[in-house]
Amino acid sequence: MAQDSARIPQLRVKRIAFAHLLADWRWPAAAAALVAILVLPFVAKNFFIFQLTLALIYALAILGLNLLTGFNGQFSLGHSAFYAIGAYTAAIMMEQMDIAYYWTLPAAGVICLIVGFLFGLPALRLEGVYLALATFALAIATPQILKFTPLEHWTGGVQGIVILKPDAPLGLPINPDQWLYFFTLAVALVMYVCAVWLVTSRTGRAIIAIRDNPVAASSMGVNVSLYKSLTFGVSAFYTGIAGALGAMVTGFVAPDSFTFALSIQLFVGLVVGGVGSIAGTLFGGLFALFAPNIAEWVSKGLAGAIYGIILILVIYVMPSGAAGLVRLVTSKLARKGR
Repeated sequence: MAQDSARIPQLRVKRIAFAHLLADWRWPAAAAALVAILVLPFVAKNFFIFQLTLALIYALAILGLNLLTGFNGQFSLGHSAFYAIGAYTAAIMMEQMDIAYYWTLPAAGVICLIVGFLFGLPALRLEGVYLALATFALAIATPQILKFTPLEHWTGGVQGIVILKPDAPLGLPINPDQWLYFFTLAVALVMYVCAVWLVTSRTGRAIIAIRDNPVAASSMGVNVSLYKSLTFGVSAFYTGIAGALGAMVTGFVAPDSFTFALSIQLFVGLVVGGVGSIAGTLFGGLFALFAPNIAEWVSKGLAGAIYGIILILVIYVMPSGAAGLVRLVTSKLARKGR
């Protein structure tokens, strides 16, 4: 008994020391990551900067999908349509209306918000696989609509629209790829902060309650129909802004760039990053962009098979996504420190 009582203070000291160790490493690691993010564009090649920027844009689009699927429980396979609407909004405003690139972001977001909300209204009657089928139809129809002959004056038809990348403001000595990296980073930071605020707010709790039990949420006074439609609109808002950024970064939009394959790519990023995790969407964006490139680098002829193997291995190792793996490792380290 005396030995056991003597061990208790030692265990407490170890637990406190481990907690301090985690706290001590958290801020230096965050500071090191911030320095790397800011310095990387000046030491990396332009193509790698372009890839990182595009991965961040994909993460932003996946975040929009996560708000709908992960937090509200609505299943969508049509977010490539909202990405396309945002991209074409930016392209038309920049190249045909000569409007500054930064004004295209709120315009693309608002247009997609309206379209998403209006699409969400009739979709209220649908749930599960039926809602997925309706959004699938939206993803299939959008590229064909963009090729529609009466709209060619605006969309450029099959040829698409070429966009000039914006230069850095105030005469900053950086090239357009570097500037778009920092611009996208700033926009993404604001959007992620807003997403965290939304999820932790009273509105966010209502959205999550609908996902968990819509009948119980309705009995508590939550307007299920309104919140579902608004969530669809907000999700489209995020994806539309991502599409506008994607148009600026790639410098080109065409209907065949926004096929159903893009919706699958975003959905895969959602699952790999972690459904219902905001931070996990960053890993999902990296996976959505780099995994197909790695598969093609290994073998161009068997790129699809290799990508499938990579995806199976990732899901086997991380069945709850990257966010779930981080939570598991953290909990195990915490138990060892006790």
